[in-house]
Amino acid sequence: MATPRTISDVIASNRQEILHSWLADLRSALGDTRIADSEVSAQATELLTLMSQAMASSTDISTDAWLPVRKMLEHLSTTRALQGFSSSETATFVISLKKPVFEQIRKVWKDDAAAVADATWTVTELVDALGMVTIQAFQKSREAVIVRQQEDLLELSTPVVKLWDGVLALPMIGTLDSSRTQVVMEALLQRIVETGSEVAIIDITGVPTVDTLVAQHLLKTVTAIRLMGADCIISGIRPQIAQTIVHLGIELRGVITKATLADALAVALDRSGLMVIPKTLAKV
Repeated sequence: MATPRTISDVIASNRQEILHSWLADLRSALGDTRIADSEVSAQATELLTLMSQAMASSTDISTDAWLPVRKMLEHLSTTRALQGFSSSETATFVISLKKPVFEQIRKVWKDDAAAVADATWTVTELVDALGMVTIQAFQKSREAVIVRQQEDLLELSTPVVKLWDGVLALPMIGTLDSSRTQVVMEALLQRIVETGSEVAIIDITGVPTVDTLVAQHLLKTVTAIRLMGADCIISGIRPQIAQTIVHLGIELRGVITKATLADALAVALDRSGLMVIPKTLAKV
């Protein structure tokens, strides 16, 4: 058989040997059951085939010839991120290809040290570049997952509770920022429309601090509630928060504030013409 003239020829003519060695290294590196051997084998075979085809045209992975390889690695990275792999484990899939390819390069050009050195360097640069593509795609996928989780947490941390007919409560926990304010307003206004409630209580007992920005967000929410035809009561005004509001010169005119959620509920019931009394008195 004629001696291969390019790295692409080396990979194509020694594909099975490279795959066998590569898969053995991958099984050792992964060493868990998060992904089946058959899936790893299929992915390795596909990548090796695509790389051999791309290298026949160019060794620059930014060219169009390498587009199928980049897309395949981006998809693989996204899948690995969802499966719980780390970025280093994901990059290992590509980086571990060096060793079996180096072995074939040494065998093919064993009598030409210069050719071995040039080919080794070319493969090193190429595989490292593909490893970076993998890591970048992985990080992008993880960031997308984190953003979705943050959005889910925002929704979970802003539950709108129906305390009584016509009375809603929104217990808030944690820092109130612009993005969370938007979620709060949307959730609360939607519930006001759905239930036809006339009073909404925003409880800030779980909000650690109130500064000018937090107060502005609260006032925006109160304004939006009023535009929907409902009244708003803010509860959970602790002594420290009251002092901070006064110190900052924040105006809460026209906004009913109460120290506890119970006090706010009492006001809301009174506005609805209701009263809570002991059962013993109700029997009299």
